[in-house]
Amino acid sequence: MQQLVMDMSPPIHRWMKDDLDRSVFQKSITVLAARIPAQKTTTLLKSDVLRRYIMDVPKIRSVVWDPFGTQGQRLVLLKVATEATLSPEARIFLTGHSADLVDHTIRLDYDYWTADDILQAVLPEELLDGSPTGFSVTGHIAHLNLNKEYLPYKKIIGKVILDKNPAIKTVVNKIDNIDSKFRFFKMELLAGESNFIVEHHESNCRFTFDFSKVYWNSRLHTEHDRLVQLFKPEDVVADVFAGVGPFAIPAARKGCAVLANDLNPDSAYFLSTNIVKNNVVDLVRASCEDGRDFIRGAIFNVMEKPFPPYSGPKLSRLKEKQLRRDQQAPEQSGRDSTRPLASVSPPRKVITQFVMNLPDSALDFLDAFRGIMVAGLYDAMPVIHCYCFTRELEPVRAEADIRLRVEAKIGHKIEEDVNLHLVRSVAPNKDMYCISFRLPRLVAFAR
Repeated sequence: MQQLVMDMSPPIHRWMKDDLDRSVFQKSITVLAARIPAQKTTTLLKSDVLRRYIMDVPKIRSVVWDPFGTQGQRLVLLKVATEATLSPEARIFLTGHSADLVDHTIRLDYDYWTADDILQAVLPEELLDGSPTGFSVTGHIAHLNLNKEYLPYKKIIGKVILDKNPAIKTVVNKIDNIDSKFRFFKMELLAGESNFIVEHHESNCRFTFDFSKVYWNSRLHTEHDRLVQLFKPEDVVADVFAGVGPFAIPAARKGCAVLANDLNPDSAYFLSTNIVKNNVVDLVRASCEDGRDFIRGAIFNVMEKPFPPYSGPKLSRLKEKQLRRDQQAPEQSGRDSTRPLASVSPPRKVITQFVMNLPDSALDFLDAFRGIMVAGLYDAMPVIHCYCFTRELEPVRAEADIRLRVEAKIGHKIEEDVNLHLVRSVAPNKDMYCISFRLPRLVAFAR
């Protein structure tokens, strides 16, 4: 069987650089179609004789209205250009069902092709292999990290990505490394609205922040979930570099009490906003101070101002409503309003977990843990979860490198509850890890 080889790719327009002319992306393809009464379309589509000829190209309908036939007729599109390419059995079948064979023109325009299709048609040939259609999404913002060879075409790339992703309203490109002090990167607007205030949903929490002034990485959502799953609802967590709350707020929603800190005033502001929006005001205390000062003061902070005890899973709205109704009108509800007294737990005065999500420099803050403890309160030392980078790509060598750097900072070997987790590769020769370990008692009480 001779099938029509249909070139569905867009026309080539490599002259574009700054402006995207969508009108030039037009293409017409003529195919053979069977004109039949509407009630016979199912018969043709299910025919074993004809099935291999039926149009099955993505985003092209195999059955269309007949623009030139009488009312109630349809065109079944075929993957051939002429009647001669049909098998004798197919022609006999079509004749037996009173089908007329006619030409039909498929017209494609800019809306038909994907972002990658369009970029393959406009970028220079030497740049086609790495066509930059991948991006991270935060709220309504698409964030690209373009290599320098694509920068001359950044405006077209931004416009194409905006066009082809209806949920995206703003496209930006990273233009600098992360700010070393406040942990955000400079960006430039490539296409869309100049609106960087986003609302992002993650871990059943709602986060609002200015993407141009704080750090957020949507690729870390599985890591946020992983660590929070390690926490118990009774835990007290100290989040040293909390950002806008990707660890702190899900942990509080689980029941944990959290001290959440960030040096960036904008991060601290949106952290406080997100605490309110997610209804965890009683469980999260936000601060804006240097991480080393925060670590040194956290133990005394919780000791002097303890958190309330964990009271169990939060009731659903329906159960809360029913409980209020029972308490207000027990004689009407027919229930005994006196609830059995639960065992009263003491306030939470002990930090059980420290989170240090600043992989570029968190290890440098570990010396702040020396001598932070007070005698008589802590039976077990807190677990520290510290994020870092390494250029050792073999797991054994990576663990040795990270352990060595941790122990050099705290001045002691780490031996209890040590775990090393590969988070992700951030560059060809650079991996991000989380090392978890229990703070050695001799470090905590060092003088």
